[in-house]
Amino acid sequence: MIGMLQIITYLLCVYLVFKGVEILQIGLTSARENRSVGLAIGILAVTIAVATGAYFVKIIDAQATAVSSHTTGGGE
Repeated sequence: MIGMLQIITYLLCVYLVFKGVEILQIGLTSARENRSVGLAIGILAVTIAVATGAYFVKIIDAQATAVSSHTTGGGE
């Protein structure tokens, strides 16, 4: 069960990073003369997405370690 939770969380982290990159791409392809605001928001979004993804991975790995250390072997 905890393995499925890990997989879902890893997929969430990948999704967050993709969305951050998507926001950056929108800022890069802006037709406005002043694209610096869009680029700043895009870079900020990528940074937040990567940091949040890393935080989620750290939390779920710690929880999986805690669950595995408290379980007994084989349902005895």
